[in-house]
Amino acid sequence: MNTPPTPEGQVSDAAPDLKGPASARLLPNTRFGGPIPWVIAILIALVVIAAAGGLSLRNLADNARADLSDAVTVQIIEADPEIRSQQAQLAADTLADNPLVTSVRVVPEAELAELLEPWLGAAAASEDVPIPALIDIELSRRASTEEITQLQDALSSVVEGAKVDAQSEWLRPVYDALAALQYLALALIALVGFATAAAVWLAARSAFSNHRDTVEVIHLLGGTDKQITRIFQRAVLRDAAFGSIIGVVLGLGAVWLLGQQFAALDSGMVGGGGLDWVDWLVIAAIPVGGVLLALITGRITIGFALRSML
Repeated sequence: MNTPPTPEGQVSDAAPDLKGPASARLLPNTRFGGPIPWVIAILIALVVIAAAGGLSLRNLADNARADLSDAVTVQIIEADPEIRSQQAQLAADTLADNPLVTSVRVVPEAELAELLEPWLGAAAASEDVPIPALIDIELSRRASTEEITQLQDALSSVVEGAKVDAQSEWLRPVYDALAALQYLALALIALVGFATAAAVWLAARSAFSNHRDTVEVIHLLGGTDKQITRIFQRAVLRDAAFGSIIGVVLGLGAVWLLGQQFAALDSGMVGGGGLDWVDWLVIAAIPVGGVLLALITGRITIGFALRSML
């Protein structure tokens, strides 16, 4: 005997509770299934590496700029060692009287020879290769271009051929290169974020298409779009959270290995690129941002898919 059709009102009254564990049984459990969690893990790892690199480059540039912003070097080029030594001392005495100068140090020739030895070899310590006299000057503040010119004019009137160089100007091309690398890291993060959203969008569309018949049955049982969206969002949350955790572990492992390699260089400038606690907070926010991006993308994707069924 045929069963009489159930009135629409009774269908609504008999609708199952689509909250909590009951909703999870309506669709197959896809936790850790498919490549999407691993794709998210790789993308999050790339973001962690790019963010750590960009933050490290920013700290390196800021520390180098702060250390050299108030430093000036004077070069005295003279072939005769005795005359060169006299001119260096005269220049140091002249600069010491300047109110902008806080300290003056004539770099010893032995120290200069030691610095040049890796490039010149034994010739760095011989008199066959004349080495300019160098004077390190510390200023009370960062000098403007006009003030550097005034120092140059004051020295030129006393020591002919003396040259004043602002150390920060030497590294200007390096600063520009570091800034370009920081912008590159930001662009990479943006591209990876777009790729993450695209991967979640494709996965959500595929999951919805595979369970379209089940969604229609849930609609017939009185389920609402919000309840159906909530079911799919749970799967997205599980996969995104799992992928984000794995990605952070992989990314931090790569950052640690890179940090060990750079630390082995034992360079003062490279040492200024360490990460502080604020930087680590930014890195810690990356997996949270990845999960939120996945949830928002999944919700929008399922919402559009449900509207297309009407």
